[in-house]
Amino acid sequence: MVLALITLLTALGISAVAAFYSIVGLMAIFSASAWSIAVMGVVLEVGKLITASWLYQNWKKVPFLLKTYLTIAVVILMFITSMGIFGYLSKAHIDQGTGTTELYVKVERIDNRIESERKTIQRAETQLNALDTALDKYLELGAVTKGLNKRQEQEPERASLMSQVNEAQNRIDILLDTKSEYQLEINNFEVEVGPLKYISALIYGDEALDYLDTSVRGVILILVFVFDPLAVLLIIAANISITEVQEKRKRAAARKRRALEKKNEGKVKTTVTKEENGMNKVTKEQNGVEMSYYE
Repeated sequence: MVLALITLLTALGISAVAAFYSIVGLMAIFSASAWSIAVMGVVLEVGKLITASWLYQNWKKVPFLLKTYLTIAVVILMFITSMGIFGYLSKAHIDQGTGTTELYVKVERIDNRIESERKTIQRAETQLNALDTALDKYLELGAVTKGLNKRQEQEPERASLMSQVNEAQNRIDILLDTKSEYQLEINNFEVEVGPLKYISALIYGDEALDYLDTSVRGVILILVFVFDPLAVLLIIAANISITEVQEKRKRAAARKRRALEKKNEGKVKTTVTKEENGMNKVTKEQNGVEMSYYE
């Protein structure tokens, strides 16, 4: 009996948690009428468990059409509960990664800006190299004085190019600092979903992060398929156990009664009844045969 009660309590506990997840998930799906959905969900969850128990207890004497309808109703209600659980868990995952998607976009945008600044530095350095090449030609020809004069003429342009390089490098440093902050938040998120990432890696290998959402949906589906069906089946299992306990008690009581009857078999049972005339009626019974006399 203890195991039957534990099974029943476990079934009710799983069913209560499944009902909570399902109702919250359905409220999120139909948010315009959240409280109406909550009331409907509670009633349907209770009705589902009672229907499953009643069907098991009365399976042999229920008409076929009623049995069929109630069975289909229980299956559909299990599907609705599973749908609500899927919605609840999906919403939880989406809420967890909402900010992270924006961070990925920001990091990509920063990478593009860094690449643009590096191109600016590359163009400026290319122009500086061109100026140096022009001076080297003067030196090769031995025109040192002309080379020095040309160098002085180049100073404003060189200063402008160097300024562009320095400013671009400063902007890159600022962008890298900002990127590191975003990357730290992304790393924290990846730590939170680390187990899912490794599950995804088992299937998708190095592209695990690209299929993280697919892996999450797979895990949610696995939970959904065992959550509410397990609660309903445990309710039926509890009914089976309780019925077996009751049958054992009935058989034990019958054996005890038969043993008592067998023990009393052959003994004379005497009953004395006071009559209205003042006499006593004595009744003796043995093996179902009675004999009465007065005294």
